Formats: sequence, C-alpha cells, structure tokens
Amino acid sequence: MGVLRWRSLLDSGIAKSSAQPIAKLDLEVLTALRIAVYQLRWLTRIPARAAINESVELVKRARKRSAAPFVNAVLRKLARGTLRAEVPTQPTITSASAETLAANTAHPLWLVERWTADFEIESTVRICEHDQSVPVTAIRLRHPDAEGQLKAEGIELAPGAFLASARRVLRGDIARTAAFRAGLCVIQDEGSQLVAALVGRGARVLDCCAAPGGKTLAVADRNPNANVSAIELHPHRARLLRKLLRVHDRAAGAGTAEIRVVAADARSLPFATEFDRVLADVPCSGTGTLARNPEIKWRLKPEDLADFQPRQLAILNSAMAQVAAGGRLIYSTCSLEREENEDVVERSLAQGLSFRVIDCHTELEQLQLVGELIASDFSSLTRGPYLRTLPGVHPCDGFFAAILGKI
Repeated sequence: MGVLRWRSLLDSGIAKSSAQPIAKLDLEVLTALRIAVYQLRWLTRIPARAAINESVELVKRARKRSAAPFVNAVLRKLARGTLRAEVPTQPTITSASAETLAANTAHPLWLVERWTADFEIESTVRICEHDQSVPVTAIRLRHPDAEGQLKAEGIELAPGAFLASARRVLRGDIARTAAFRAGLCVIQDEGSQLVAALVGRGARVLDCCAAPGGKTLAVADRNPNANVSAIELHPHRARLLRKLLRVHDRAAGAGTAEIRVVAADARSLPFATEFDRVLADVPCSGTGTLARNPEIKWRLKPEDLADFQPRQLAILNSAMAQVAAGGRLIYSTCSLEREENEDVVERSLAQGLSFRVIDCHTELEQLQLVGELIASDFSSLTRGPYLRTLPGVHPCDGFFAAILGKI
C-alpha cells in the first residue's frame, strides 16, 4: 500500500539514480526497485542492506537475473543518501499550487488540477493528505449486544462522526472477533452508511448495483419488514452476495428484511413491479476512495470519466422506470468528479422525466430529529441539494448522493 500511495515520488527518485529511463525498465525490475526505495525511505526498522538484498533476489526470482547488478547499483546509490530525507513537507495552503501539491503528495497532476478548480485549494490539500494516510476503520453496529461483545474481545471503539449506529475502531482487529463473524457488526465506511440512511423506509426496495452488499444490508436492517431486491451484474459476485447476506441474516438475529439477489444488468432491470425506494449506487471511478485504493490514481485517465458517464446515465434511467409514484430514487457514487455526479443527474432530469430533486439537507435534518444523525452541524455535508463528503474534510471516503422523488 505504501508503494502504491507514493509511486510517483518513488519513480522520481529511481529516475535520478538510474542510467536507464524508467519507461524502458521491465515491470518486474521497476516493481522491485519501488519496493526497496519505499523501505529505504519510509520504513525505519528495515536495514538498508536487507531492503536491497531482498529486491535483488526478487528480480532474480522473476527471471530477470541479468538486471540484478543494475538493481543492486541503483539501490546502493540511493541508500547512500539520495532518498534518505523525510517525506516532502506539505506546502502550506497559502503557498500550495496544483503542481507542488501533486508532486509532494504523489497524485496525478490532472486530478489535483480538477479538484482545485472544483473544491478550491484548501479542500484539495486535505483530500490529498488524506489519500496518503491509512484510513480509519469504521463499523456499523447491527445488534444491541455488538458493542459490548466487541469491547469484551479487546476492541477499543469511539463514536462515529455522523451516525448513532457507527463506531470508529481505535485499536484491535475487528475481523478476528466472534462478534464480527457472527454478523453483529459490519465494516463499512461512514460515508457509505450515510448514503444508505438516505434511502429511507419503504415496503418494496430495490438496490440496482448491490455487490459487495454493505448498503444492501444497511437498507435491509432499516426496513426489517420490507421486500428487498438486490441486483448484481456478475453471477459469481451475486453468489458471493447471497452467501454474505445469508450469513448475516442467520447469525445476527437482527430482524433483517428478506433479500432476493438477482444476477442481471441494471441497465435493463427484469422487474414488472415498481418500488417505493430505489438505490442506484453506480459503478464509478472511485476517486473518493484513494486512501483505501491508491492504485486507482495511477490507472485512471481523464478520458475514463467520459466513458463512465453513459453507463451511469443508462443505469439511472433504468432505475427511474422502477420507481412507484411518490417513491424515491437515490443516485450515488464514491467519485469526486462532476461528470459522474451532478452532470449525470442533471442530464437525466433534462429528459423531462417526472422527478424532482429533494434537498439532502432536509433529509439529514429528519435523520437528526429521529436520533440517527448525531452530528450537530452537518451543513458541510451538502453542496446545493446533494450530499457531498470529501476525504480529509470529512472523516470518511468521498461520496456523492442525489435524492430524486417521483412526482
């Protein structure tokens, strides 16, 4: 994860000490160099000789034996002091530029420039700093006994930032606890929990893009008497989703609604019936989750955003057709990019469909009134009528959500 977070800085150091351009290095060789440089610079408990020797051996095991002397020479040069400095100091907000911020926080410049234009420099600095840190583990409690059992198993918890059912893990491995294995709690980012809470209550609920199932389960827990249909495109993921939901339903005893998992394409939903509540948590770039998935920033290209939008728009339009009169649709992503968020919603509404945008701030007020939302000031959670969480600005991943009510 460290190598993925800091890859551009690692490559910059390697390039200065290598006689060969990075672009010409075999991937196995470059990967071994990156691993060693990260250890040399960031991991103080690993001796330099160990980091160098291990990476040289990795190159040999990758059948690149002829490159071993080159790797050894580059790393020894770096170990003599070229990369022994601390992580670059972050620029102050007043002096930060997109170029400096991108270089010092190991982000693609095009992403930083977009965020600076959309969120301004102060928020962009916080986003980039958050992306380079290990994110907090958040959980959602599903059972009254969950917190007590977790504490008995040595887990130290703190209240969530937004929701009464959320907790932050301060110490301990949740995944190893009996309470987690029994389904009394689930690991779920608090921004994701917040999106699920906006779905509200209904007798018939549809989740259009359900896997891996966190929001599906949260919606079902909030609607214990509902009929919930969960759609997943890929059959193998649908099977895993069924297994996950069965385990949680059987073990937790939390009164979860009946959930039917269907393998189908959300762009062509296989239902004749209509639903009171529909969640369209569509596939997206994931730029709001870079702290957990740093590989995204190196894989993603600007043109990918335009490629995502037609599919997102098709799913949203398909989901709209399943909403009953007076019902609601929640469109959401874990992207920070306007093309995948506001633009999709506005393009869909421009087609003249019988929907109106419902102000998310009003819905958050309702959640606060019933005691589900514990944040005293949640004004920063919305931008216009939409929910918008920003990593670093808020203690969670970046999410966008729009609530559309059928007239």
